[in-house]
Amino acid sequence: MKRIHRCILTNICLIYKDDEILVVDRKKEDWPGLTFPGGHVEENEDFQASVIREVKEETGLTIRKPVLCGIEEFKTKEEDRYLMLYYKTDKFSGKLRSSKEGEVFWIKKDDLDKYKLSLDLKRIYKIMMSDELSELIYYEKDGKWRSKIV
Repeated sequence: MKRIHRCILTNICLIYKDDEILVVDRKKEDWPGLTFPGGHVEENEDFQASVIREVKEETGLTIRKPVLCGIEEFKTKEEDRYLMLYYKTDKFSGKLRSSKEGEVFWIKKDDLDKYKLSLDLKRIYKIMMSDELSELIYYEKDGKWRSKIV
């Protein structure tokens, strides 16, 4: 069994205040719709620093004390392992601004279903808000892609 895997590391962050959450209306064709800010972990960058940097780039906000609250994993077409780290925080400062990734804005938590969401955002949000769930896993079985939350 192979013990060493090529792995693409990414992050996503739920930023919240009172009954609102911050979303990005992504413009990229490969993952359009509302999502949370985040992106790739750079070489030699620690995970927490990467999510702080990505949020700043995409929203203009500087977050503090992001808490790791879940993970997602799947294989890419190239057979790399893709790992997304889920973070959340209500500690931030700065002035909100949109970026090339898309428009950023606050919505009511209860209104999430009223928008066109990016792939799996509803399930990601469920994991982020849960004290019992921690992983969204994609796997292939009988020639079909399946997923589970644990």
